Amino acid sequence: MEPIWAVGLMTGTVLDGNIDVALLKTDGETVETAGAYTLAPYPPEIRSLLEETLAQARVWEFEGPEPAIFAVAEEALTRAQSHAVQDLVESAGLTMDDIGIVGFHGQTVLHRAPTSGRLGDTRQLGDGELMASILGCRVAYDFRTADVRAGGQGAPLAAVYHAALLRGVDRSGDSAVLNLGGVGNISWWDGEDLVIAFDTGPANAPLNDFIKSLGLGEMDRDGALGASGKVDEERLARLLEHPYMTAPYPKSLDRYSFTAAMADGLSPEDGAATLSAFTTSAVGKALDLLPRRPKRLIVAGGGRRNPTIMAMLEQRAGVEAVSADEFGWRGDAVEAELFAFLAVRVLRGLPISFPTTTGAPRPLQGGRLAG
Repeated sequence: MEPIWAVGLMTGTVLDGNIDVALLKTDGETVETAGAYTLAPYPPEIRSLLEETLAQARVWEFEGPEPAIFAVAEEALTRAQSHAVQDLVESAGLTMDDIGIVGFHGQTVLHRAPTSGRLGDTRQLGDGELMASILGCRVAYDFRTADVRAGGQGAPLAAVYHAALLRGVDRSGDSAVLNLGGVGNISWWDGEDLVIAFDTGPANAPLNDFIKSLGLGEMDRDGALGASGKVDEERLARLLEHPYMTAPYPKSLDRYSFTAAMADGLSPEDGAATLSAFTTSAVGKALDLLPRRPKRLIVAGGGRRNPTIMAMLEQRAGVEAVSADEFGWRGDAVEAELFAFLAVRVLRGLPISFPTTTGAPRPLQGGRLAG
């Protein structure tokens, strides 16, 4: 198949109020061109709607009928993201006729990993049929459900794209890709046929929630609070005893598996420092689980912009940490690019999850096609 233009969409569980939108020219195996990228802010009313939706999802917990707010939020975010696609395509000097497919991840409102004797479950809000009708092009969506129904974790899905990026950087197996969004996830490629991926632990979500709860803004901007605080080492040691830290992969987390309550009772500075130390120490434990411990982490996602976290990765995880931007990647765009890449794989009938990434029983096709 010849490479085609695809648009990828992502809104993370960290709820930063933005829609990540990226253009990618790809055949679903290699990347020919990285096109335009933007952060399109949600209108404030949609952001508030999504925050309330996530709160109701935590009460729902997959029991009984879905909260009525899901349908309201799903339509609102689908329309907002459709407009964001149109705006980006137009700004790039293209038309929707030039776009082969849109990869629409939607908004994760709840994710439950499988346990022995029970399948997992996952819910992303996003109406692919509505988006296809608005945009007049094909849309791939609902990327995780098929994997979960087959007994997989449903996450992370980034490995196949991270491996494609690593092919242009390091084929030795000495590098891994770490994405620090709401949750952290790592992808390691041995340079041949083996790709491993799993969630490492929390990333920005507990830290951002802690800062917001204190009325100190949306995040620990530039890691300033964390840098000025002192890590509660005793508390950190207890947190690191959580069984998830040493559980074998494949494994995945919900955005609220670890919360800001981990910093209860600490000052803003010490709380930020301790939460940052937990995120980075969890990464260190994740590296110890891999067949070979990588020497370098290529870090994407918002967490790479926090100098305190980047420094702690080296100190507490014992690994060189380098921003994805230093390799010519777009560190903020990687997740949106991923869903453009996966959309083309869905279109081609290629697998998007694997036994060593989500625990799927075999390489699995996933996603649904609209339009």
